[in-house]
Amino acid sequence: MATTDVLVLRQMQPEVMEALDGRFRVHRLYEASDRDAFFAEVGPHILGLAVGAQTPVDAALYDRLPRLEIVSNFGVGYDTIDAEEAGRRGIVVTNTPDVLTDEVADLALGLLLSTVRQIPQADRYLRAGKWPTKPYPLTTTLRERRVGILGLGRIGHAIARRLEGFDVAIHYHGRSRQTEVAYTYHATLLEMAQAVDVLMVVAPGGPSTVGIVDAAVLSALGPDGIVINVARGTVIDEAALIEALQSGTIRSAGLDVFAKEPLVPQALIEIDHAVLLPHVGSASVHTRRAMGRLVVDNLISWFDGHGPLTPVAETPWSPR
Repeated sequence: MATTDVLVLRQMQPEVMEALDGRFRVHRLYEASDRDAFFAEVGPHILGLAVGAQTPVDAALYDRLPRLEIVSNFGVGYDTIDAEEAGRRGIVVTNTPDVLTDEVADLALGLLLSTVRQIPQADRYLRAGKWPTKPYPLTTTLRERRVGILGLGRIGHAIARRLEGFDVAIHYHGRSRQTEVAYTYHATLLEMAQAVDVLMVVAPGGPSTVGIVDAAVLSALGPDGIVINVARGTVIDEAALIEALQSGTIRSAGLDVFAKEPLVPQALIEIDHAVLLPHVGSASVHTRRAMGRLVVDNLISWFDGHGPLTPVAETPWSPR
């Protein structure tokens, strides 16, 4: 196994690097002073690729790795990886589903409560010494709200289960109706936005979802509307969101992701009634360790001849 060549594009967690070094011959692109020379020397030998979150992997990279068999991605989202092209070339792509589902769902509910009840703003108010002067202003509530989930996949389901405990109406929109759930289905996103006042964005990133939460959807939510995004920043038209927040078209937003991370528009930062987090949905020690283990385990399983553990839809795999 130690003779199997694996490439790491960007430095990953120490535990991941240690585990990879223990099983493979690891090549580190991020340490190369001359990338062209690096690829010319090791590219023809690389069989596996370990990819950090949101690291671009495209056809040009595949061309430099002619013997590549598997791309093991750190994260459930893989929109920065050209998985369709990988499939055409017979390359398997894996991700890390399930192990981060509960963590992200917990964070989504925390972000929703923080946004509705203005928890960060109230904290800043107290720290600024304003409480002795007058009580913090009354906030809106989660009571009697209608929550629409955009993307009822693993994480969407976990969020919905948690929302049931808050006794709110749950709606959803996705590619098709899911007969096993009792939540209200909407065939279009706009139709759902018209029926709810909280939009929980959990849809995957990628070309098909860029900007689908647009000005029309935001307007449909109404002046008491709240947007929560724990998916990808690209799913929301960020300029339209900023305008909607500034103009009062919607009440507020709670965002863990942004269009051009880690850059966040200054106009968004200046909107005090929005709650902004630095993409920490899965960022607990427990969950990140589990994700890292799955990255390594996918590679080990593949090169041990047992196939990938969690292949993505674009690169399905079955034993020959």
